[in-house]
Amino acid sequence: MSTDKDKAIAAKGRHISLVIAGTMLAWLALTLFIGPAIGLPGRYALLFDFLALAGMIYAGFNIVQLWRMRQDNQR
Repeated sequence: MSTDKDKAIAAKGRHISLVIAGTMLAWLALTLFIGPAIGLPGRYALLFDFLALAGMIYAGFNIVQLWRMRQDNQR
């Protein structure tokens, strides 16, 4: 049973890392390259910032869940 929990913890960690990396790459691409290239007004940069913030908050909640999973696994 511990092996199943270890696999679940590893999968959750991979999910979190992909969310963080994907959010940052998308934010950088939209803010620095795509937005200016297609001539979006500056107010859209704030929208991109809020979307990136939402992705980081989602990752934060998942990190807390991962931490709790690891705490339960150690008992």
